[in-house]
Amino acid sequence: MNSVARLENTMTPPDERRMIRDAMDRLLTGNVLRSTGALTIVSLAQEAGVKRHLLTHRHTDLKDEFYAKVRAQGKVPQSEVALRDRVKAHDESLEELRTTVRQLRSENEALRRMNNVLAIEKAGAEEALKEVLGGGVTSIFRKGGGR
Repeated sequence: MNSVARLENTMTPPDERRMIRDAMDRLLTGNVLRSTGALTIVSLAQEAGVKRHLLTHRHTDLKDEFYAKVRAQGKVPQSEVALRDRVKAHDESLEELRTTVRQLRSENEALRRMNNVLAIEKAGAEEALKEVLGGGVTSIFRKGGGR
């Protein structure tokens, strides 16, 4: 049994509430002892030394109070900052990929046109060759595909 579980088994609700409020104050002031300092319920539970379900099921008023204080501070939680940075990076990457796709489509269309022109020129050259040789060209391969 870990120390958090032992603490939880011996704590009374008033003790839990006091520990959660103390942890809330530490997180909001940036003086963390046990957590990453992120302004989240997970960090609050870690900082208080309690399981998260105590905040999400038993002490929901403290969870709501914590979120209200976070909003009142006007700070954006670090986890949200990280997510926003990831979204921005993904958006930039997506735009680069869209540009590449547009370029490749354009190149593909040009290559198709070139291929069509070459096919027409080849057909014309074959016709001209037949006229020059008078149709006297014989295949070196036997009929049926073998040699």
